[in-house]
Amino acid sequence: MHAAVWLRRAAVACANPTTGKSNRGAEKVSMTDSQGRVDVIRSVWLVAGILVIVAALWYMVAQVRGSAVQFPTKYQAVVLINGAVYFGRLAGYGGRDPVLTEVYYIVSQQDPTTKQVKNVLVKRGKELHEPDRMYVNPVQVLFVEPVGPNSKVAQLIAQASAQAGH
Repeated sequence: MHAAVWLRRAAVACANPTTGKSNRGAEKVSMTDSQGRVDVIRSVWLVAGILVIVAALWYMVAQVRGSAVQFPTKYQAVVLINGAVYFGRLAGYGGRDPVLTEVYYIVSQQDPTTKQVKNVLVKRGKELHEPDRMYVNPVQVLFVEPVGPNSKVAQLIAQASAQAGH
C-alpha cells in the first residue's frame, strides 16, 4: 500500500461523522499524550533498572570487601612491596585489617671464615618491644602465598616451635 493511499484512509477514518470535519488535531493531542505516558513509563523503568544494577554492584563490593580469604595451610608467606617477606598465620586477609601472628622472617648471615651466606629463620618477638602480632597495611601487601606443610619453611617453623616449647 502506498503512503498516499494510507494517509487518505487515515484522514477519512479521523473525520468526525457528524460534522465531516477532520479530527487530526485531536488525534495529534491524544497521540502526544499517549506518547508522553510511554516516555514517562520508559523513564521510570530505566531509573528502576539503574537502581537495581547499582544495588547489585554495591552488594557484590560489600561481599568482596567484607570477606576474609581462608587459606588451606597453617602458615602463609606475606610479601610486601618493599621486598620484605614474613611467614606466619594470616587472619583477615582481604579485609581492612589483616593480622599476622606467629611471625617469622629470614635473616641472611655470612660466615666470616668461609664467606658462605646462611639463611636463618627468626621468630619475631625477641625485639625490644616484644611484638606478638603484626598488623599489616593491606595496601603494602604485594601478594600472599600458602606455605606448604612439607616445605623447608614449615619444617623450620616446626623446629622453632618445638624448641620454644609450643
